[in-house]
Amino acid sequence: MVLLQVGFAGMYFIAVASLKHGMSHFVLVVYRNIVATAVMAPFALYFERGLRPKMTITIFIKIMGLALLEPVLDQNLYYMGANLTSAGFATALVNILPAVTFVLALILRMEKVRLRSLHSQAKIAGTVLTVAGAVLMVLYHGPVVQFPWTKGQHHAGGAAAAADGAAWLKGTIMTVAACVAWSCFFILQSSTLRDYPAELSLTVLICSVGSVMSTAVAVVAERANTHAWVIGFDTRLFTVVYGGICAPAWRTTCRASCRGKGARCT
Repeated sequence: MVLLQVGFAGMYFIAVASLKHGMSHFVLVVYRNIVATAVMAPFALYFERGLRPKMTITIFIKIMGLALLEPVLDQNLYYMGANLTSAGFATALVNILPAVTFVLALILRMEKVRLRSLHSQAKIAGTVLTVAGAVLMVLYHGPVVQFPWTKGQHHAGGAAAAADGAAWLKGTIMTVAACVAWSCFFILQSSTLRDYPAELSLTVLICSVGSVMSTAVAVVAERANTHAWVIGFDTRLFTVVYGGICAPAWRTTCRASCRGKGARCT
C-alpha cells in the first residue's frame, strides 16, 4: 500500500503535466482504462481460473455503478480539479478521502462508533485532522476569493486575480466531488466483493466497463476536436501507460486487503 501511494504520487504529477500541455482529460481516462484492462486481463484469466463466481444481473449492475463512480466520475473530476489548481494541491486535498468514506459509512450504518473505544477515538481524530488539513490547504494555498463583505478591499491583480480565484475555487470543488465519488466507490466495492470475491477479475470488469462508459463521454465532449485522440511517443503515451498500470494495481491491492471488512478498507 505504501509503494502504491508513492506510485500514485508520481502519476498525479505526470498526469497534470500532460493536462497542462493540452491533453484532454476525457481521452486520458479512456486510454488509461483500456491499458489497465489489457494489463490485468491475463493475470485474471490465469490466477482466477475456476474461482470466478457466476455473473448475475445484480452483480453486473453493481459493476456498472463502480465503473461510473471511479473511472468516469472520479477520474474526470479529479483531473479537471488538478488542472485548474495544481498537482500538489489536488494530491493534498485527496487526503480527505478517508474522512469522507468514514462519514458515509456512518450514515449508511456500515461503521459503528463507540466513544469509549480507542479505535473509534482514533478514527474520529483522524477525520477531524484530515478535514482541518484540507480546509487549511484551501485557505492558505488558494488565491484570494472576493466575498460580498470584502468587496473593494483587494485591488492587486484586478480581473486576472479574480479569474484565478474563480478557477482555483472551481478546481477545489471538483476535487472534493471526486473524493465523494471515490468514497461511494469504496462503499459499493465492499458490497460487491461479498458477492464477487475475485479481485483481479473484478478489476478487469470495472476497467473494461469504465472504458466503454468513458469513451461515450469523451466522444460527446470532444466531438469537435478529433485531434485530442492522437497521442505519440511522448509524455502523453507515458502518462497513459503509467496510469494504466498504477490504477488497477491500486484497486486490486485494496480489494485483496479489505475483502469482507466493509468500509474499513479505506
